[in-house]
Amino acid sequence: MIQERIGRLVLGTASHRRLLRTSAWSIVLAASAAFVGWQATPEDAAALAGQSRAALAQIDGTMTVAGLEQPVDVIRDTWGVPHIYARTEHDLFFAQGYVAAQDRLWQLDLWRRSADGTLAEVVGPSAVRRDTFARLLRYRGDLDAEWASYGPGAKGIVEAFVDGVNAQISYVNGHPDKLPIEFRLLDARPKPWTPDVVISRMAGYLMARNVRSEIQRARLTTTAGAARVSEFMPVTPPTSITVPEGVDLSAIPSDVLDLASDASETIRFPGPLRGLADPPPAFGWIGPAALHAQDVWAEAGQTTGPDVGETWQDEAWRIGSNNWVIAGSLTDTGKPILANDPHRVIALPSLRYTVHLVGPGWNVIGAGEPALPGIAAGHNDRIAFGFTIVGIDQQDVYVERLDPSRPDHYVYKGVSEPMVVERTRIAVRGGDPKDVDLRFTKHGPVLYLDTDHQRAYVLRWVGTEPGTAGYLRSIALDRARNWTEFRGVVAGWKVPSENLMYADVDGNIGWIAAGLAPIRPNWNGLLPVPGDAGQFEWAGFLGIDDLPQAYNPVSGYIATANHNILPPGYTKVLGYEWGSPFRFNRITEVISRARTDGRKLTVADSERLQHDATSLVARAVCDGLRTAKAARGGVDTTSTPERTRAVAMLTAWDHVLGKDSAAAALFELWAPRLSGRLLALVPAADRPYVGASLPTDRLLRMVAGARTDPAVQDALLGDALDQAWQDATRAMGSNPSTWAWGRIHRAYWEHPLAGTAARRDVFNLPDVPRGGDANAPFATGTGSHQTHGASFREVIDLADWDRSMTINVPGASAQPGSRFYGNLLPIWAAEQYHPMPYSRAAVEANAAARLALVPARR
Repeated sequence: MIQERIGRLVLGTASHRRLLRTSAWSIVLAASAAFVGWQATPEDAAALAGQSRAALAQIDGTMTVAGLEQPVDVIRDTWGVPHIYARTEHDLFFAQGYVAAQDRLWQLDLWRRSADGTLAEVVGPSAVRRDTFARLLRYRGDLDAEWASYGPGAKGIVEAFVDGVNAQISYVNGHPDKLPIEFRLLDARPKPWTPDVVISRMAGYLMARNVRSEIQRARLTTTAGAARVSEFMPVTPPTSITVPEGVDLSAIPSDVLDLASDASETIRFPGPLRGLADPPPAFGWIGPAALHAQDVWAEAGQTTGPDVGETWQDEAWRIGSNNWVIAGSLTDTGKPILANDPHRVIALPSLRYTVHLVGPGWNVIGAGEPALPGIAAGHNDRIAFGFTIVGIDQQDVYVERLDPSRPDHYVYKGVSEPMVVERTRIAVRGGDPKDVDLRFTKHGPVLYLDTDHQRAYVLRWVGTEPGTAGYLRSIALDRARNWTEFRGVVAGWKVPSENLMYADVDGNIGWIAAGLAPIRPNWNGLLPVPGDAGQFEWAGFLGIDDLPQAYNPVSGYIATANHNILPPGYTKVLGYEWGSPFRFNRITEVISRARTDGRKLTVADSERLQHDATSLVARAVCDGLRTAKAARGGVDTTSTPERTRAVAMLTAWDHVLGKDSAAAALFELWAPRLSGRLLALVPAADRPYVGASLPTDRLLRMVAGARTDPAVQDALLGDALDQAWQDATRAMGSNPSTWAWGRIHRAYWEHPLAGTAARRDVFNLPDVPRGGDANAPFATGTGSHQTHGASFREVIDLADWDRSMTINVPGASAQPGSRFYGNLLPIWAAEQYHPMPYSRAAVEANAAARLALVPARR
């Protein structure tokens, strides 16, 4: 079995699992109440394994494929990465679509369904709301402008890619034994693609949203008052919160965003579709130690997963990333090094797909998303590039006033305007079709219709503009040759907003905060606005010259990590919500120290920095603990033995959240307990607005007062330490020498349909221990499960492309039984990389499979 082949290399077993978010990119595994009492027929692991192997795509030999113009060579290297060599541009992207479908067909079919709003056909009633939202987001504008926005030849590239996907779909539908096993388990078939799938707005919406924080801020305004909103939901740069005239924030319904709430990187499969023989326990298949730890974090109000203790900041920056570029003046080769580790959902299969595309005018390697042509992060023969989310405010909530005398009309500048209404029918597995009316005003799709108060709540976002399919502008970026061309491509980059990092073989480095940035002349975009008077309209978008950027800075390096990237004195408005600065500060601390010491940096240094588990938050909190102890004279007669040992362990710790560290485990169990004690020091009237857990910045401000504030000293030295010690003992045993952060902080690899013992045995991969946390560059989140982080990493050496390194876990193939299904998991778990061969000689030297695609005779 797969698990037996690699299980010796990574800790954990596939028998202990929890319901967690995986991929639809990722799929969340969740039982549905609609299927209570359903019983599955027992399955045989050997039979499932045999069926999976029989369905594996052909990756060696020769295949005849209708639609090709000339032969194409596909070399999969030792690590499963396909290197595609084509003689025409059409064939290059046809082959990319074909090869991606060979490796990821079931994932691609879910992507298509998520994009066009047909998930309910296979998932059932629980997907109707999501399908409705997907259909609301569909692009309805000028298609000529749409295709022109993505760069030269974009329409032909997408059409060729789609034709390649469809060629593989046609093949497996004609050879049912070659259908990936998931289709047979679901009694489903893949359906053909159209270019509309590729230009879907769903994926881009996930990385552009801030409508939720607008609604949260509106509620906070009505309860705490506008003057105090920024105290509890800080904004940068500081700005006043003013309620727009003409909108009643207190009347906003609590469920106004329900329609959009299911839009995520996850798809929920009900129990029967997963093959569950019995409803799973609340935490699924997870060992007692980790289960206890999960309870501890949940009890303390910490975010242990996407649905626990979530705040507006958690949601916005769970989609995070790190990147940096180092000039040749600071490297051992005299050429730049570019590093990138995007943080998205940890999934089986991976969100990203690594590929090398070689054809006329093309020689680019890196990772993108399997449903899109081209690559989003990597390099061609002249430049390297990577990205992190920058957080431009690209969305607004408009409150339209309905015309009470005319159904489906709204008032704009005193005139009754008809909504555009589209009737659509959603097919539902196991139920009757659902007829839904989609409504639109001039500001965008209607998310919620409140007929009692004669209001409609509308999403105004950049996705209605041409050229806003997420990452599709990358096909122009892939061909840029220098900074001037790169900057020209970035001028047309729209969604998602990204810190695009740059380096070239001539030694130049650069960065641009790219994306459509709406100009709001009359408001700041922090609260919903009335739509009827017409005074709250966008006045175009910032141009490339107005966006923050740098080129060959004196410092010799540039880094971003979702933090506030606004340069000093910058006067334009991009947005006000940023990720915390801790990852960025640690990255710059490491690079600056090397620069000061005169030590030249290497590719290996960037690899280590991507896995740097030093937490500046832990450093500050433990400094506060030391200060509190010193303030008490180093003696506390009320201390318990457990408390004394905990203080000794934490004050001697180096603040590195290593997977083998006992102190790291204790700290992560103590931190939520400490947060609860400090929360009690917040004035009672303010606690409802602070939340169940203190925001990190507020916690650190309080800890900084440990020298003079007895109450903070009591919290730091109090019973939270006892409870953390007891938590650690229950979770890992009474001997602290056996404790380890990785014992209770792990990444799990659960196949979306692995609901039976046989499926788990065949489909699942071992869970692995993890270091890091949400605040370290090695960003793995808090709690017992790593749900988000860097599944893909790259470190690019511009002195020699073949010395570049990468990883994309768990493997290139999504087909259980493939040699490339989980082959990269041991490398990733060991915090290592594999080479990124680029030259033809390097590719040939690492070839593991060769497939010749030849055109069908006409």
